[in-house]
Amino acid sequence: MTYCVAIKLNAGLVFLSDSRTNAGLDQISTFRKMIVYEKPGDRFMVLLSAGNLSISQSVREILQIEKLKDNDDSDPITIWNAKSMFDAARVLGAAIRHVYDRDAAALKQAGVDFNVSLIFGGQIHGEGMRLFQVYSAGNFIEATPETPYFQIGESKYGKPVLDRVITPHTPLDEAAKCALVSMDSTLKSNLSVGLPLDLVVYEASRFQTDKVVCIDENNPYFKMMHNNWGVKLREVFDSIEDPTWDDGKTEVPLIQPPGRSLPLRKISTPDEKLI
Repeated sequence: MTYCVAIKLNAGLVFLSDSRTNAGLDQISTFRKMIVYEKPGDRFMVLLSAGNLSISQSVREILQIEKLKDNDDSDPITIWNAKSMFDAARVLGAAIRHVYDRDAAALKQAGVDFNVSLIFGGQIHGEGMRLFQVYSAGNFIEATPETPYFQIGESKYGKPVLDRVITPHTPLDEAAKCALVSMDSTLKSNLSVGLPLDLVVYEASRFQTDKVVCIDENNPYFKMMHNNWGVKLREVFDSIEDPTWDDGKTEVPLIQPPGRSLPLRKISTPDEKLI
């Protein structure tokens, strides 16, 4: 399994992925799920992948040579000459369909679903940053100020902290910390997600970055964050009063709302037959 998250902010973009894949308890391996496409001064793009590993690897290879033509008179569009991230995402969709046309029938005969999920984001000179989630059919949706992040893979464990912290105005370093906490929560709850992690932080309109980090179990910042997050979470939990069941001591007792009954328990009478 896997977990990847990407965040679009006013200040830039944050990408984070794990690297564990498994095909059973005794077949656990490490494979990179992030690839960076960079042409300094012109474009910067990152691709994150989840799902069937052979499909995602094929898509990544074909994407670098895939060409898209809108009509017979137009020049072919590739990720390296696309004028917009939207067009680059269209090329990615075409690459997925290329792999589907080539492999889907054989995979189906072998009992394997065509399953791939991708996050694709970045910036091309002449337009702002954009972030897309791309599906197995090659179609995609784009991040908005109301939904500034995408997750693929084991997303449920790391989602709550993102919902509580991330807005378009969140600073880049704070968003990177939030992404790492989101990943740490996933690592804690799901053994199919594992180290090392790949982290990329991109500052808007730079068209390159030097903030590319591989995080393993010896990384001092991640170890500190993992330990402190657990301790601080427990401290906050302990600071909240336990519930009371009557007119107890707390200012907000857990009592039955007026005019409502909560049918949690039924008391039987001699005339009733218990089933």
